[in-house]
Amino acid sequence: MIIARSIKEIKKPQNGSCVTIGNFDGVHKGHQKLICSTCRKAKANGLASVVVTFDPHPLRVLVNSKTPPFITLTKQKLELLALHEPDIIIALNFTKEMASLSPEEFIKKYLVDGLSMKEMVVGYDYALGKGRSGNYEVLVGLGRKYGYGIERLDPIIINDAVVSSSRIRDLVSEGNVWDVRALLGRFYQVRGEVVHGMNRGGRLLGFPTANIKLEDELFPKSGVYAIRVEVDGLVRPGVANIGKNPTFGNEALSVEAHIFNFSDDIYGKNIRVHFIQRIRAERKFNNLDELKARITKDTELAKSILSYPESQVRPGLHLTESGTGAC
Repeated sequence: MIIARSIKEIKKPQNGSCVTIGNFDGVHKGHQKLICSTCRKAKANGLASVVVTFDPHPLRVLVNSKTPPFITLTKQKLELLALHEPDIIIALNFTKEMASLSPEEFIKKYLVDGLSMKEMVVGYDYALGKGRSGNYEVLVGLGRKYGYGIERLDPIIINDAVVSSSRIRDLVSEGNVWDVRALLGRFYQVRGEVVHGMNRGGRLLGFPTANIKLEDELFPKSGVYAIRVEVDGLVRPGVANIGKNPTFGNEALSVEAHIFNFSDDIYGKNIRVHFIQRIRAERKFNNLDELKARITKDTELAKSILSYPESQVRPGLHLTESGTGAC
């Protein structure tokens, strides 16, 4: 597999390629269907399978501050795309100059001349080029001109609605992390480095926590969650608070994870927190005794939730058993 940041970094596929293209924010089950269909079609026709995406996300260039938080930043997105084992993944540097290209200019420069595209697989609502003018009908016409075939896939419907990045974003923001797993094929996660906090969890409350320097943009609604924490290649159960700790009058958003039966020194290490289910909203307590009693109850609830087989997370792949994995 080749992961590149430009067409120039790769050798043009000798026998041609089958390409799918998109932003793939979240790499959800709809995206996974696109990638797997592309890989199968490529194999059946003796072509290289190619996934083309963009960095930064086009909205960040065209709209900037008005963009929603993204589900997956580029590093994680590339990791998830790679799970499906296409021959080539290209994260093109998206610029205003690229945005100004007509559909034909983009297709010819990047896909036909750059990748010798012979087949193309797109989503039900995909469009490319200036003003998103390159819809399916336009792409079909360009295919006749430049000699490539095109397949358009239907959307995936789960729980009577289309699987989409915006739907996932809404669910995460509302704290409905258990429901998100059906759409992603994995639990929603955040990642970051474990840093020193105020040392209140262990010293004052008897529940030591890992305080995380957050890297991601999208966070679940404030509250307490049953979680699984991935550290040093192992997945461990726990409970986390995400929010501002109103009992202590904090202002900054934080994620504090208490890992059950764990006392290793993990300061400076990068960990992943998989959010399994929301237990309750964040609230202010009158005193430490009330807070300690509530944390004890939260811990027992989290252990009960995490006892279900459906709550399992496989290390490394970051997929639940319902996830597709490699095609």
